[in-house]
Amino acid sequence: MIFLRRETFREYIRFYPVTSIMLAVMGVLFLAMEWTGSSTLNRTLVNYGAIYSWEGETHEWWRYFSAIFLHIGVSHLLFNAFALYVFAPPLERVLGTWRYAGFILFSGFAGNAVSMLWSQPPFISAGASGAIYGIYAAYLYLALFHKHVLDEGTRQTVTTVVIVGFLYSFVVPNVNLYAHAGGFAGGFLYFALWVSRFRRR
Repeated sequence: MIFLRRETFREYIRFYPVTSIMLAVMGVLFLAMEWTGSSTLNRTLVNYGAIYSWEGETHEWWRYFSAIFLHIGVSHLLFNAFALYVFAPPLERVLGTWRYAGFILFSGFAGNAVSMLWSQPPFISAGASGAIYGIYAAYLYLALFHKHVLDEGTRQTVTTVVIVGFLYSFVVPNVNLYAHAGGFAGGFLYFALWVSRFRRR
């Protein structure tokens, strides 16, 4: 099972620098939002870089990326931070630091872009869910097309997490299904193209 985290704090930072930085940035921004207002207030979220859509008003392009690192409430932060902490490290080791950073940003961007495309205004969104579902998609790609790479326990865990995750997205109110679906599709495409290029080389 590749999702069992046995690293010490120092080992985790050394082995998975992008994930460690992302977790730190998420935590710092959350504390800053709580200090200057509240992470659940629309005004604070907009000021810090959430994506949004009001009638007749558009937002800046950079919010598609900045919104990845913002979270709405402590439970939202802890849920996504836990998912990153557990599931992201093996993928960072496989892709390498810079390619993995690109993967995270691309998946998060894809999730936010789909949110903007399909959500009806007024709406506001933030969180790393799109990037996290991109990570799930990469593992699912391996589980479907390269089964020999993953052990049986890992394949079962990936399948269960994906199914439960999408059921959760439909059942629980105020969950951004479009961000999950967009991030999943973006991560699946990114990883499939990387695998194809890696095999050719």
